[in-house]
Amino acid sequence: QVQVVESGGGLVQPGGSLRLSCAASGSFFRINAMGWYRQARGLQRELVAGIRSGGATVYGDSVKGRFTISRDNTKNMAYLQMNSLKPEDTAVYRCIVTLGGESGGEYEYWGQGTQVTVSS
Repeated sequence: QVQVVESGGGLVQPGGSLRLSCAASGSFFRINAMGWYRQARGLQRELVAGIRSGGATVYGDSVKGRFTISRDNTKNMAYLQMNSLKPEDTAVYRCIVTLGGESGGEYEYWGQGTQVTVSS
């Protein structure tokens, strides 16, 4: 089966930085895309950033210019560099991996999430 595991969350002061990692493992044909969503308490889940296999990226409006997503295709990993963190960035961050099947189609797998808390 496929496993998605995040790491790198924690407590950071406003204005600080954190780097999240997402690792995909198991048996699969191809990774089409990897990305991050977040959900703060009492709020809806929102897109943070995504990156496709060719390198195209997308960002949520609230993180543009502060967060950068990158990917290492050789290691099946994605990274989220978060700079200039704000208290409103506090949330559980979950990694999503979109796999491509040999016959077409896409399949999504989610990690358990990692907590990011921005507070002084």
